[in-house]
Amino acid sequence: MSDLKAQSTSKPLSSVKAGPLTGRVRVPGDKSISHRALIFGALATGTTRIRGLLEAEDVINTARAVEALGASAEKQGDIWVVKGRGVGGLRTPDGPLDFGNSGTGTRLMMGVVAGHPITVTMTGDASLSRRPMRRVLAPLLEMGLEILEPGKETLPLTLRGTGELMPIVYRLPVPSAQVKSAVLIAGLHAAGKTTVVEREATRDHTERMLRHFGATVTTETKGNGTYITVDGDAELAGRDIVVPGDPSSAAFLAAAALIVPGSDITIEGVLTNPTRIGLYLSLQEMGGDIAFENAREEGGEPVADIRVRASRLKGVHVPAERAPSMIDEYPVLAAISTFAEGQTRMDGLAELKVKESDRLQATAAGLTANGAKADIDGDTLTVTGTGGLKGGGIVATHLDHRIAMAFLTAGLASDTTIVVDDSTMIATSFPEFRPIMEQLGARFDEAAR
Repeated sequence: MSDLKAQSTSKPLSSVKAGPLTGRVRVPGDKSISHRALIFGALATGTTRIRGLLEAEDVINTARAVEALGASAEKQGDIWVVKGRGVGGLRTPDGPLDFGNSGTGTRLMMGVVAGHPITVTMTGDASLSRRPMRRVLAPLLEMGLEILEPGKETLPLTLRGTGELMPIVYRLPVPSAQVKSAVLIAGLHAAGKTTVVEREATRDHTERMLRHFGATVTTETKGNGTYITVDGDAELAGRDIVVPGDPSSAAFLAAAALIVPGSDITIEGVLTNPTRIGLYLSLQEMGGDIAFENAREEGGEPVADIRVRASRLKGVHVPAERAPSMIDEYPVLAAISTFAEGQTRMDGLAELKVKESDRLQATAAGLTANGAKADIDGDTLTVTGTGGLKGGGIVATHLDHRIAMAFLTAGLASDTTIVVDDSTMIATSFPEFRPIMEQLGARFDEAAR
């Protein structure tokens, strides 16, 4: 399996005001689908072939975890090949599973471990080790998972699974695709039907991909929510997967094209699952010239080419119910809202407080440090358009890749150079961020501080 170089010391980076961004590009594969393709391939019998897997650190760490648990995952030419061991067939690893910065890989794998009679220690980097795991552990403990350090809720954690999981009906207290996915994955091992009830729609990649691998998954909408049920004692079979372009990565390119005058870009083959395009709908409401072209379906997921042209933006209200479909994109939306006329109000951002950093505070602090007006009121962030960022303060990224990319994106249209204190962590999700942006005409500077 291909290794990625370990992150070194912090690496400040600045973005410089650019001329028009133009061209056609592709972004790397979707991170959420990449994680799931590796994990479900490991739980399947036979061979799974994955084309377009995102080769970023988060996903590579999931591939390493899959191998440590007894499956194989290796790159052969342009395709990643996973040879699975079947549901319930994974083994105790020789050492801890290190997920680096990946909350998705960690939480999904907790669902996997729950259904195996194995003991596993999970670790991560400093940022991941501060993130709460209580919400995903609560339903898994109800099903039969054990924590060998009672009361502990952050990594490192040592977990003991069981081959006799109990099926449950679990109502999500807050919208979370990761918690939903962990419970459904654990439900593959249970004797009976496991149901997750959600009040607001979250990413449905797990349901779609489980069906693709042969699991029985039903979705029923009732008056008090949506009921997603997976049949236990499942048997998954290896499948071919094509991973579409990541809409969260494409978001930075689209945002840059909207605010840099004269820009006209097309991002090819992007995932347009309705649970993932809240940002694009919000940008269209702001007046953004965004078109979905050549719409099609690949591997059970909707895909399109996204054309974006520079536009005059106006402030809007982004409702709380849209948050699950764009939770990773609020930092970049906030950053480019400084270029919009009027105020942009974003409600329902509680989930941002428990991401790689407290993204709500980090976003507001970065805006304020660079001359923008940003106000937090509970779970609401309001940004007042001021003609863009004015520079003057280094953005503290708090080891958060999306904070770094959001402010570097906004800097491409700012009159003053915008500097982030570290860019090394961008490799966790979008290692091609800089070269793809530069291909379109962006400019960055490693020397500026």
